[in-house]
Amino acid sequence: MSATTITFQFSDGQPAQTHVAAAGESVLDVALNNGIQLQHNCGGVCGCSTCHVYIDKGGDDLPEISDKEEDFIDRAVNPRLNSRLACQCVLNAGMQVAVTIPKQDFLGH
Repeated sequence: MSATTITFQFSDGQPAQTHVAAAGESVLDVALNNGIQLQHNCGGVCGCSTCHVYIDKGGDDLPEISDKEEDFIDRAVNPRLNSRLACQCVLNAGMQVAVTIPKQDFLGH
């Protein structure tokens, strides 16, 4: 079985990073475990929209979006059809996922 990998791309021009992930980790977990700053004001429990990301590859393999997650994405800055909350994107073995982290406002707005 192939490794689960996730590639992070950044809207602020940083070079992309690819990391191996364990099954059961969320996109948010992988980002934080690898020193990638991704806001998560609610602590990763689908209680806000600060960990909003765009899924560029592998979205069909992620868990289906819940109504609660969809409601929070509606409140995110610049939501798109491929928007998800990183805390809700739980990875399974063998997945290849690519996400773009939108520009984040670190002032708490």
